[in-house]
Amino acid sequence: MNRPKLVSVVITTKNEQDVIEKLLKSTKNQSYKRLEVILVDNNSSDRTLEIAKKMHVKFYTYGPERSAQRNLGANKARGEYLLFLDADMELTSNVIKECIRIAKSDKKIGAVIIPETSKAHNFWEKVKGFERSFYNEKGDPITDAARFFSKKAFISAGGYDETITGPEDWDLPETIRELGFKIVKISSRIIHKERISSPFSLAKKKFYYGLRAYRYLSKHKIPLIGPKTIYFLRPVFLKNINKIIKHPILSFGMVMMLSAELIGGGMGYLVGRIRKL
Repeated sequence: MNRPKLVSVVITTKNEQDVIEKLLKSTKNQSYKRLEVILVDNNSSDRTLEIAKKMHVKFYTYGPERSAQRNLGANKARGEYLLFLDADMELTSNVIKECIRIAKSDKKIGAVIIPETSKAHNFWEKVKGFERSFYNEKGDPITDAARFFSKKAFISAGGYDETITGPEDWDLPETIRELGFKIVKISSRIIHKERISSPFSLAKKKFYYGLRAYRYLSKHKIPLIGPKTIYFLRPVFLKNINKIIKHPILSFGMVMMLSAELIGGGMGYLVGRIRKL
């Protein structure tokens, strides 16, 4: 009997004491058991590493950004497959099992998309969850980003581009697809804790991500004005207009939220281009 393939789960953190324990527990509760967990921390000043030690997780300290942390984790990984997670996520029990099953079914599969379901507490988190629901119902090629990779595909693509922060989640899968690998999607889900206080907080984050977004757009020859960058142009919303009409309060909140993100990201893009960051 062939030994099950080893999966390396790489988690990036920075001051994540409020969420990291639940994520680590969800990795231990996976129905697929042959995995290793590697935590790469960016100099946390809270109890993040204390919790990791308590749960006997291998960890490293590295930065300055998420892409660099992920690449270090991949370099330390022993698995034939890599799963990259953010600290504010939790895995449902069959995620890794389903990823492995579908990845092994075809050697040309280089990456797997795992849909996300929002865990919301306040209004704006519910609005973000409402937005995600449009993408998750049937999948959306514009917004879907893979998190599970064969190590062969990951290495062939050169790992995460460390000159990009924010769009790297899209950049790596697109590079892998351009190399001729297939990208598929499973049905098991990741639970994502949104942690959104206001549209302003989202605009601030998008501004930061936008500073180097021009690198990603240029790399893949993506137009500045299109559904990838202008949220309101995404066909998934037009195809589900009845859903928007059925939930007027959430829809109004979504318009406000996406407008704030668009303004923040656009300003970041302009500043990045002017300063050539």
